[in-house]
Amino acid sequence: MSRYLLGVDIGTYSSKGVLVREDGQVIASQSVEHSLSLPKPGWAEHDAELIWWRDFLQIVKHLLESSRIAPELIAALGISTISPAVVAVGEDGVALRPAILYGIDTRAEKEVADLERLTGASLSSQSGTPKILWLKRNEPDVWRHTRQIVNGSGYLNLKLTGQATIDIYDASGFKPFFNPETLNWDSAMTDLFAPVEWMPRLTWTCEVAGLITEKAASETGLRVGTPVITGTADAAAEAISAGLSRVGDMMIMYGSTTFFILKTGEPISSKHFWTSPFLEPGTFSVAGGTSTAGSLTHWFRDQFGQAELDVQNAGGENAYASLARLAAGSPPGSNGLVALPYFYGERTPIDDPQARGLIFGLTLNHTRADVYRALLESVGYAIRHNLEMMEAEGMHPARMLAVGGGTLNQSWMEMVCDIAGITQVIPAQQTGACYGDAFLAGIGAGLFSNTGEISQRLTSVQTLTPHAERHSRYEAYYQLYRELYEQNAGTMHRISALNQ
Repeated sequence: MSRYLLGVDIGTYSSKGVLVREDGQVIASQSVEHSLSLPKPGWAEHDAELIWWRDFLQIVKHLLESSRIAPELIAALGISTISPAVVAVGEDGVALRPAILYGIDTRAEKEVADLERLTGASLSSQSGTPKILWLKRNEPDVWRHTRQIVNGSGYLNLKLTGQATIDIYDASGFKPFFNPETLNWDSAMTDLFAPVEWMPRLTWTCEVAGLITEKAASETGLRVGTPVITGTADAAAEAISAGLSRVGDMMIMYGSTTFFILKTGEPISSKHFWTSPFLEPGTFSVAGGTSTAGSLTHWFRDQFGQAELDVQNAGGENAYASLARLAAGSPPGSNGLVALPYFYGERTPIDDPQARGLIFGLTLNHTRADVYRALLESVGYAIRHNLEMMEAEGMHPARMLAVGGGTLNQSWMEMVCDIAGITQVIPAQQTGACYGDAFLAGIGAGLFSNTGEISQRLTSVQTLTPHAERHSRYEAYYQLYRELYEQNAGTMHRISALNQ
């Protein structure tokens, strides 16, 4: 009798779930859209109850009902979430305030500077610990009632099993409270941050965090006692879904932002990127990410794509597909436009929360197609910038696996190949991080031995290579891209300060 695996991923603008047979066949899938709360400039939040838990319940119930698979046949469950996220939890196990999200939330700039001075750690808006300190300093009523501080998967695991855990990979986003050498919370820093007993239990990704409780079973429809693994960050789960397994494999995830994970053979020190153990003992990774990607297309669609949205809402072509075709009508270089994609600051490699977006070179001859293509190209420029900085630090990706919703726009992927001069492999299965979650749960259930065994079950569907003439044509535009930030960073900071 076949066994099944359940994977659920909570993303920035949507949550997705999949029910997978142990041989990798997708039996049922479901996606639920939700909003991103931006209550103040530089803030980005999700309501853990009304978004994460509600989405999880809706997805799991749909998967069980649509597949008609008996809950007893589900061997294990895996969850991934946007990361790092900081959730303060009270005595009753419920979030006391909305979750403070990953690097797109830049509220803790002062705390980043203070912690770098006090501890010598290299931190950024992506780091979770400055946000814990921000919470401690700025919301004393919340802090007074806090009994646990968890990440996204830890919150859902707490709801499902009564156990709050965090995997080693995700915990690396909480340096220096997390010590990557001891793989534990640093008790010497409790006065600075929080009591160690408030923090989730540290495990490897595929270890079983706990079993579905009777209460959770009654709410979800899952069987009491179903194993739930600790899970991981969404990008790491997406990397597994793409087939990342060998040293030198690199995933580029095109979601609301871009995120990169490079698997390395040993720990690496980096000035610009985030280094950590990976998902299994003895594995290591280097990661980075931009602050925008799909969020730019989302913004353009909502602000300037009403005609395409009207067609979509009337039952016609998807608005993003229409806009992709629109951009393809503009030539490489967007008829002389260069955009900086820093609409919500920037993460790697410039680490500048106060960077701002820019569309440079506008004339009365430019069209919507030119502007939209310039935004898509700006993501390619940002990826090239990251890759060049990695190479400068001695990191050499050997195989690039492209995943995420952005890969559905083939012309966009071709732009990135041409701009960065890279080859991208697009996997056949594009279900996303939830597909990786299901496979990781399979390791926890003993169905697979490691992530290498998982990668053998996955195939690529397409390999995109750079076009030499277009790559050459983009060279001058890329140099302008680099110069525009260097020459305008101070002005960006000034206008950012006017809107705080």
